[in-house]
Amino acid sequence: MNIPTDDSGESPARSPGDAATVEVAESRLLRGRRLRPKLLTGNLSRTVLYLALPVLFEQFLSFLVGTCDIFLAGHLDPSISKSATSAVGVAAYVGWLASMLFSLVGAGTTALVARHWGAGQHAEANRIANCSLTMALGLGLLSLCAIWPTASFFPQQLGMDAETSTMTTHYLRFDAIGLVFTSLCIAGAAALRGSGDMRTPMLIFGTVSVVNIFASVLLVYGLGPIPAMGVDGIVAGTVVARFSGGVLLLFSLAWGHSGLGIILNELRVTAAIAKRILSIGLPAAIDSAILWTGHFLFLKIISGLGSASFAAHMVGIRVEAITYLPAVAWGAAAATMVGQSLGANQEERAVASGHHAVRQCSVVGLTITVLFYFGAETIYRFMHNDPQVIEVGVPAFRIVALFQVPLVISIIYVAALRGAGDTRFPLLMTLLSTFGLRVPLAWFFAIHMQWGLTGAWMGMCADMLVRSLMATTRFVRQRWLKTVV
Repeated sequence: MNIPTDDSGESPARSPGDAATVEVAESRLLRGRRLRPKLLTGNLSRTVLYLALPVLFEQFLSFLVGTCDIFLAGHLDPSISKSATSAVGVAAYVGWLASMLFSLVGAGTTALVARHWGAGQHAEANRIANCSLTMALGLGLLSLCAIWPTASFFPQQLGMDAETSTMTTHYLRFDAIGLVFTSLCIAGAAALRGSGDMRTPMLIFGTVSVVNIFASVLLVYGLGPIPAMGVDGIVAGTVVARFSGGVLLLFSLAWGHSGLGIILNELRVTAAIAKRILSIGLPAAIDSAILWTGHFLFLKIISGLGSASFAAHMVGIRVEAITYLPAVAWGAAAATMVGQSLGANQEERAVASGHHAVRQCSVVGLTITVLFYFGAETIYRFMHNDPQVIEVGVPAFRIVALFQVPLVISIIYVAALRGAGDTRFPLLMTLLSTFGLRVPLAWFFAIHMQWGLTGAWMGMCADMLVRSLMATTRFVRQRWLKTVV
């Protein structure tokens, strides 16, 4: 294992407050042990499932939020429903971009906390968690300062009409306020999951999702003295929910019941810890930025197909997010198990954890494939009231349905690699598949061959298939076992 320690198993002293940090960390550990299964000794299949299910529930609630937002937008007055759907969809892409910025901290935090936790170095895990919170807050404020003045850039680049552009710009600016609190949630959840605590992030993000749905519905339609806000109500509900999540995350860590917690004298960015976090997180963030850029170019191709195709794409992508729920859940389980197993020098368990996660989740992916393919028309008729959107979206969605298992495989194996600290290969993989396949093939089939949205999504499917093959090959070859963190 590539983590320096002293004879006691703790990392070398780094500050005058180390003794207090160790005492606080160990007292919190005693309170948090009841929340975790025996990750390093328990039955592997049950342990992976135990870790995945809370994240799955959390992801499901998050999916309901996004689906609710698209549903609300799609059922506003017909004169603005397409514009509202586009605004909500573009905001999701920009929010995804901000989350990728936050992965500068999140990816490294999970890998490092998992390694130290698996090695029994709980005080060092707490140092990393506290440093990551401060770094994440800085990134959250940076995203707000960047998005507010540049919000109009996104609809302009997508060639939106004046009404849709104005609506989207307004939506993006207020959504950015909530991203400050999202940054804290992502960093805190990354640390908690690295320690094996999947329950606390589930409760926090679950609460955020429930608040988001109820607040958005209430503010869109109004009730009593609360006026109906229309599309503004959707973003207002999102901001209220994200604020709630940030407060809950800080309160949970201040209490420290999971074993990790806020330690005031460690809430600072130290060069040594920041360097370790960024050495893992920077490739992951660049990977995500490349992926986002490719998706934005892909979105630009689709925007040229007309408003009906653009709205149909937003509906399809939102519904396809169902597949991401189990994939992200089992990916989080794989990342935690791989990181902790490597920290405990259990390489065989680390490898087996990734394979178990893929096998379990592929069954779910196959089920989703069947539901998507045969239920495409029902899904679109439920999600939107425009006949053109339904006509364009259904045949394209049926093609995408056939590639859900490869999507699951790529997400889980990449998460497992990142759990080991191997973030450079996924970066290369994303660069090749996004700009070598997704974007050029989408343009060729959609524009040159004039196959419309169906053609664009054929390029997306080719990307998903190749990514799954590359991720599987990398994991099976096991070079990631020697990654230094």
